[in-house]
Formats: sequence, structure tokens, C-alpha cells
Amino acid sequence: MKKTNIPTDVDLTLAQRVVAPTPKFFRLLRTIGVVVGLVGASILASPVALPAAIVTIGGYLALAGTIVTGVSQTAVGKE
Repeated sequence: MKKTNIPTDVDLTLAQRVVAPTPKFFRLLRTIGVVVGLVGASILASPVALPAAIVTIGGYLALAGTIVTGVSQTAVGKE
């Protein structure tokens, strides 16, 4: 089978994936990830002394939101 110059999903670089169109489901998931990350960041940056368990949960929320947003941004739909 002859290889063409048209890149497939596997052949895309990270930069190409980030600027490529994102499917609707992953756009929704990206928005949810941003919101979860912001909630976690606001808990971490709270000026009030919070219990350690709440601060730990805030850290996990910020991390989860960041990961979901990053993975969703690199998803590419089929043409």
C-alpha cells in the first residue's frame, strides 16, 4: 500500500492536534474540565484557613481539571 502525503490521526504532531477542529463532545468535556480546574484552584487560593481534607480535594480537582482539559484539546475528529 502506497503512503500518501495526507496526515492521518496517528501522523499528526501535538501542535497540529491542538489547532485541529475538536469534536463537539470533547469541546463540552473541555469546558467541564476548565470549570472543575477553576473550582479546585479557587479552593487552593482561598484566603480562609480550610481543613487539610478540603485543601487536598481542591488539589485533586485542579489536577483532574487540567488533565481533562489537556486531553480534550488534543482530540481530533474524523473528516
